[in-house]
Amino acid sequence: MTAVATPAGQALWRDAESCYRAVASRDARFDGQFIVAVKTTGIYCRPSCPALTPKAANVRFYPTSAAAQSSGFRACRRCLPDAVPGSPEWNLRADLAARAMRLIADGVVEREGVPGLAHRLGYSERQLGRVLTAELGAGPLALARAHRAHSARLLIELSELPLADVAFAAGFASVRQFNDTIREVFARTPSQLRASATASRGRPDDAHADETTGTRLSLRLPYRQPFDHNGIFGFLAARAVPGVEWASDGGYGRTLRLPHGPGSIALTPQDGHIRCELHLADVRDLGSAVARTRRLLDLDADPEAVQRVLAADAALAPAVAAAPGIRVPGAVDGPELLLRAILGQQVSVAAARTAAGRLAEALGEQLPWGTLFPTPEAVTDRGREVLRGPKRRIEAICAAAEALATGAVEVHVGRDADQLRAELLALPGIGPWTADYVVMRVLGAPDLLLTDDLVVRKGAAALGIADLTEHSQAWRPWRSYAGMYLWRSA
Repeated sequence: MTAVATPAGQALWRDAESCYRAVASRDARFDGQFIVAVKTTGIYCRPSCPALTPKAANVRFYPTSAAAQSSGFRACRRCLPDAVPGSPEWNLRADLAARAMRLIADGVVEREGVPGLAHRLGYSERQLGRVLTAELGAGPLALARAHRAHSARLLIELSELPLADVAFAAGFASVRQFNDTIREVFARTPSQLRASATASRGRPDDAHADETTGTRLSLRLPYRQPFDHNGIFGFLAARAVPGVEWASDGGYGRTLRLPHGPGSIALTPQDGHIRCELHLADVRDLGSAVARTRRLLDLDADPEAVQRVLAADAALAPAVAAAPGIRVPGAVDGPELLLRAILGQQVSVAAARTAAGRLAEALGEQLPWGTLFPTPEAVTDRGREVLRGPKRRIEAICAAAEALATGAVEVHVGRDADQLRAELLALPGIGPWTADYVVMRVLGAPDLLLTDDLVVRKGAAALGIADLTEHSQAWRPWRSYAGMYLWRSA
């Protein structure tokens, strides 16, 4: 869509007329893709808010809730505009703003500050602030503040943690800052939010914290329909590493290595959302755990946009119709995925799973509820003792682990795709398939087709596609999703 400027000067990638049509029709497909703010009430909403549609002259559109908050608007109590799927723009776009948003969602600003965020992105703080303000209507601190407010609201409403503990768990520097932010964003005090949640939902189920078991929370993770849960849960189940991951009755779970300590997730598909049971050693990791889970299941995708393009191809259309809402699986841990991808080179899925399970059992950290996949440092130190198979592959795994351990290669959601791919290809034993597979899953790249993958080529042949490289140009910018259909067709 054509970029226009709001009255405040922020640039949007949609035109105001299209945004207003979405608001007037209460189109839930656009929830999370932009924010509508009403000047006469001082409130910002999701596009599908059931309230009376405001006049066009009284609305302003923002790309993020942080931009609306920075302009003095507060969140609607009725539609809860932060409790929606995130914008698919952050995966579709590969620019600085998108990479910054992915890192902010992972809690980097809370842990490392704006200097840490800028360093990871390879920009100065001043450059970063200027770009984010121009692109998103808010600087890194305001964007992180909006993220903290959302994490805090989840803990307020879904746990019995003391409010002072919630403040520091969500990343606020003081209780006063926490109180002021919650009041400003939600027009209620933290205690009022908790009282309202308790009155409407009752006391939280199994949501508590203590020093020995950590914190347990039960969340609803929304997504845009349709959602092919059989496809993505089946993909993860087929590759589940014993001890690290588990799958049963259509659900999936795994351990997590989080910034402040270990954790785990148990995911069950429900109608309109994913039930997520979280176990955290340190509640400060709530935001990171949720962000990584959403990326793992590709919950912020826009399936209708994908379907419009792929279903227009006569060869691919039957596969699209058979499995609407297909997702591209992401990753919860970049280094882990890289090591597992190398383990899986030129072997079957079952053999790769067995090898990864053996590595995890020998070098992983054993927890009461499972096993953490080994760190790059552990693989560097003892990988050659544990790994089996061709010497060349063992050396490739250990070389990659050493590069990760020393920081020579960083695999995280804030990386530029082309730079990361080049660094991976420079490592011994890593070819184009492995590099592209890692980029696709870690960065959520939507337009990366694994043309060298034998199963993908087999799927293309099954659909009567002779020249995959040429034919796939019509699938842009959703070739990663097309690849998932080809995998399934094979």
